[in-house]
Amino acid sequence: MYAGGAQLCSRRGGRPVERSSTSRLPAFLKVMSSSRVIAVLLMFTSQAISQDIPGRKIPSVTMSPAPITTVTRGKPSDIGLRFHISPGFHVNSNKPNSEFLIPTALKINAPTDIVIGKITYPPGQEASFPFAPDEKLSVYSTEFSVGVIVRPLAGVVPGKYMLHGELKYQACDNAACYPPKKLPVEFEVKVVKGPPPHRRNPAQSPHVHG
Repeated sequence: MYAGGAQLCSRRGGRPVERSSTSRLPAFLKVMSSSRVIAVLLMFTSQAISQDIPGRKIPSVTMSPAPITTVTRGKPSDIGLRFHISPGFHVNSNKPNSEFLIPTALKINAPTDIVIGKITYPPGQEASFPFAPDEKLSVYSTEFSVGVIVRPLAGVVPGKYMLHGELKYQACDNAACYPPKKLPVEFEVKVVKGPPPHRRNPAQSPHVHG
């Protein structure tokens, strides 16, 4: 979300949901806490579905092609995936600071014998809005990267493996939020054995010179 607009992401599907500013809220909402204002607005705006607007841009998130990453059996490797948000839109961060907003989340399905570890998300941009001036919401705009820990088990057969998954997100602009989407995600890793263990030479007895 951009600080210049009043936006709110609804968990309901359907057409874009228009947002309202504080000046247009019923009087009883203005005396409620920011979190409760967000909750009530969600109930109102989930039913106030806007009409299609000719020429309205469709929001999208795309993923940059990821190069093949070499990973060693039995060792964790951190793989970075970069995503791009279409101009004029933003998505909630993985921790949007409100239970009523939909977080961006990545899920990876790995082949057998390849373990997916911790998935790390960047911090979002903090922003407040007229409908809840005391509430700081966290969003991504333009682009963001997500880190994925991949660890092949020690017995996995060396070779190339394709990993598949999906990024769930909900995009908004300065006037409306759109239904949540799932972006297919895939990247390839090359599993190698790794160097052989280091062997020390056996200790040699000192030579005795007569």
